[in-house]
Amino acid sequence: MVGEQQIEQWADEAEAGYDVEAMKRRGRGRPGRGAEPMQVVAVRLTAEELAAVDAIAEREHISRSEAIRRALASSAA
Repeated sequence: MVGEQQIEQWADEAEAGYDVEAMKRRGRGRPGRGAEPMQVVAVRLTAEELAAVDAIAEREHISRSEAIRRALASSAA
């Protein structure tokens, strides 16, 4: 829930004005992982497979996607 103090802070920022050029430079979406565009691929996993991926991701302190990418890379090597 947003409180009155937060609303007042946002209003003060808006009244002071924003640096539009700085906001435009921030970019959109997630940062890229390389020079080429990436593809999103849907994969169907069983509950057990997904649990295994999540366990690896948690143990390695990485995202689910990174765990899957690493598994694919090691399988292809």
